[in-house]
Order: sequence, then C-alpha cells, then structure tokens
Amino acid sequence: MATGTTTTGERLPSKASGLLYGIGFGGFVDGIVLHQILQWHHMVSAVDGRDPGTLAGLEANTVADGFFHLGTWLAAVAGMVTALVAWRQGRIAPSWSFHLGLVVGGWGLFNLVEGLVDHHILGVHHVRDDLGAPLAWDIGFLLFGVLLIAVGALVHRRGVQDLERRAAARSDLAGPQAGAGGTPP
Repeated sequence: MATGTTTTGERLPSKASGLLYGIGFGGFVDGIVLHQILQWHHMVSAVDGRDPGTLAGLEANTVADGFFHLGTWLAAVAGMVTALVAWRQGRIAPSWSFHLGLVVGGWGLFNLVEGLVDHHILGVHHVRDDLGAPLAWDIGFLLFGVLLIAVGALVHRRGVQDLERRAAARSDLAGPQAGAGGTPP
C-alpha cells in the first residue's frame, strides 16, 4: 500500500486527515482534562514566575492554554480539510477501522511529541506539576502515547485490509468492462 492505492487501483483515503484529527483530539483531551478539569498542569506552569497559584501566574497560564487550544483546534480543522480534499480527489471513503486507527495513532503521536518537547526538552510543565517528583507521570504519559500508536497501527492495518476486500468485491462485481479504478464507466 505504499502507493496509496488498492490492488484494484482505487485511491485509499487520506491518512493525513485521521492523524490530524487524532493530534487535535489528543490535544483537546490534554487541555480539557489535564489543564482545566483536573488542573494538574497548565502550559507554562513549571516556568519561573508562572505559578498558577498566583493571579499573575494563572493569567499567564490561561493565555498560554488558550494558544495551545487554538493550535489543537487548528489541527482538527486541518483534518477536516484534508478529508474534504481527499473526497474531492475521488478517493474511496475510509472504513471505521482505517480512520479510527489513524485518530488513535495521531493522539499517541501528540502525546509523544508534546511529552518529549514540553515535559523533557523545554520543561515548561509536567503531567503532574502538583507533585514533588513528576518524572514517573511524564514517563507514563510517553508510554501511553506509544501504546496509542501501537493500537492505532493495528486497528488501521485492519481497516486497510477491509478496504482491500471491499475494493476487490466491487471489482469482481464490475467485471471486465470496468473503467479506471475498478468502477463501471
């Protein structure tokens, strides 16, 4: 499937849309659940002078969290746009497992990148800034990201196989007079 087509010549759905949705939704889970509901951390809660326990620190973190949410929202919008572009290109519709696998994998990708960059490289926050030793939570966040990527890859692979079977069945029904891409003229 490296070419992005089925064995019958139909173009597979866009992988970018599912991954972008996953990145956006993973960011929403992080921002809504960890930042707002549980209040374990904010975007810059580990930066000097940005302690969310002070009014000035909370204001700075609220603005940073807002820009973070804007970025995750833009990733979800980009997922929608790439899905629409793929449909206009005549790509076949994704199966649930094709798309869901990519969304779950995109969420895992978000966790890995955000966890490595924000928690370890920049150190602007940790998963649990309210604890004295947050390293175990940061590592758990990364491992959860790896798990999401692995599960997403398995589910996505099943979706690709499902699309292959559906395309082959359509091709068999169309017979020898089928046009380009295995669809009747």
